[in-house]
Amino acid sequence: MNKNTRSMVIWWLIIAGIVVFGIYQLFNRRDPVYQLATSDFHQYIKQGPDLFDGYLVLDEEWVEGRFRAESLNQIRAEILSTVPPQEQETHLPPKWEGEFRASRDTIDDYDIQAKLDVSEIDYTVKPPSKFSQGWLILGTTIVPLLIFLGLMIFLSRQMQGSGNRALSFGKSRARLHSETQKKITFEDVAGVDEAKEALEEVIEFLKAPKKFERLGGRIPKGVLLMGPPGTGKTMLAQAVAGEAEVPFYSISGSDFVEMFVGVGASRVRDLFETGKKNAPCIIFIDELDAVGRHRGAGIGGGHDEREQTLNQLLVEMQGFDASEGVILIAATNRPDVLDPALLRPGRFDRQIVVDLPDVRGREAILNVHTKEPFKLAEDVNLGILAKATPGFSGADLENMANEAALLAARCDKEHIDMLCFDEAKDRVLMGPERRSLVISDEERRVTAYHEAGHALMLHFVPESDPNYKCTIVPRGRALGVTAKLPLEERHNMSRKRLLAHIIFALGGRVAEEIIFGEQTTGAQNDFEQATSLARRMVTQWGMSHMGPLTFGRRDEQVFLGKELAVHQDYSEKTAIEIDKAVHDIVTECYKKAYDILETNLDGLKLLADALLERETLVTEDIDEILGPRPQLPAQTIV
Repeated sequence: MNKNTRSMVIWWLIIAGIVVFGIYQLFNRRDPVYQLATSDFHQYIKQGPDLFDGYLVLDEEWVEGRFRAESLNQIRAEILSTVPPQEQETHLPPKWEGEFRASRDTIDDYDIQAKLDVSEIDYTVKPPSKFSQGWLILGTTIVPLLIFLGLMIFLSRQMQGSGNRALSFGKSRARLHSETQKKITFEDVAGVDEAKEALEEVIEFLKAPKKFERLGGRIPKGVLLMGPPGTGKTMLAQAVAGEAEVPFYSISGSDFVEMFVGVGASRVRDLFETGKKNAPCIIFIDELDAVGRHRGAGIGGGHDEREQTLNQLLVEMQGFDASEGVILIAATNRPDVLDPALLRPGRFDRQIVVDLPDVRGREAILNVHTKEPFKLAEDVNLGILAKATPGFSGADLENMANEAALLAARCDKEHIDMLCFDEAKDRVLMGPERRSLVISDEERRVTAYHEAGHALMLHFVPESDPNYKCTIVPRGRALGVTAKLPLEERHNMSRKRLLAHIIFALGGRVAEEIIFGEQTTGAQNDFEQATSLARRMVTQWGMSHMGPLTFGRRDEQVFLGKELAVHQDYSEKTAIEIDKAVHDIVTECYKKAYDILETNLDGLKLLADALLERETLVTEDIDEILGPRPQLPAQTIV
């Protein structure tokens, strides 16, 4: 809770307390003075001075007095005689001693002094106050008005201070990163060396623009960071702020769009005006796709608020000059939905891809995220963890390191060891262990042979990557997992390696059929992977008897996002041949897996028994059971 919000809460609590106290006093007040009716008071005047004890004061609006103690019982009886029995206990003040008050609001009150003189009753006239009328006007009119105006001013300032800006819709919500905030530099960003190099050039231009201008060159007006979620796009922009030593304004794309028409365009204008006034500076727009989607793709047509905001953004980017020292950096993980006018030269001149890190990048990211105060054990090998996490983004690796630290703390360990990292990796991939899941002995035995079949394929097919871990502990929706450890980062897969992956996927089902003579539903995901890979080998990569051809034209249609449509640009006869080619590849791999398992049936049983006993096997355990892993070209795939 920030300071302004805390102050507002305190003020509201004070006001609420005053209101509650006033209501309590209003409903619980028991005035010891009895409110006497004016007509009754005039009747008592006629009875003479014996009823009064000498205290009688005349005010402009009230008459106050006290009855004698000798007459009090008589008067009490007369008053209660006119009241219903159920109200008598509450009609008079408790322990009433005779004090009364009567209002002067009838015509008879104009000659009340004459009546008192005739009845020889002593009284005192209270002189009128010179300021009574003024105080009355002040208390009933001016004070409430001042309180109301003060409350309105207070609320309006609080709303603006807390970020709502109720009275300034058209102002930009860009946040200026101050020098007191924690500074992120390029040393804190790893795994994206090419992107860092491109951004360092932008920073150098802001520091020494004449170095580039002397040869006629100009710095790009805009830099667009593109890549999957979690790859470090926002962190790169923050590192630019830390390195540039110039004002850095950051804003999200969703901050432009508002329910009121024209607000988004006004905020865009205000943002660029602020940037020009503080040049040289950097403006960063995160999640650009929230405001930069393809025009005409929304249900609202071409005149909705989002498209007006985009039009204004295009105009501002076209209008400002890079020589002014204002650099626009934007980030998005959906470049496919951006309007083409945003991506043309002159707006976002430079587009930087921030992709998933490779094995060296993952190791560098792990080094960054395991610095102090992390305390690593001596057995932690970040290189092995980097190889075992293909496809992990920087955010995934940071999450894995944090999970490992939490696990070590939960187990009261002094250091974070390799077991904690391994468990954290599995948690990030598949979720925590489900040891409370009730599994029968027969189902557990089927799972053990299924996973042993996968592990045996990785061991005896040289084109596969070696085993990393095999377990029958349930995680997520899986009853067991067999993971492999890539020996190197691959960007181009051969046909033999693709077939080896299909064999690996089918090994679990083949083991079930050989041992139990039954088929279970546990191989669903394996079949999906095998079929998808085989179909891509036929239709996209030309790895079948169909020849070096691709089948199916793919179009991207932007409508409320991305829509991928595959058009069948081939005949029905060709479709039948494609299906047959896919079937032949999967069937051939199935036969190969069957032959490997029948040849190594003893090893399969040993692996399954070890899994049933220990639940989890690592590389060394599997090699100890099955022997040394054969190397290429000891066994090849036809």
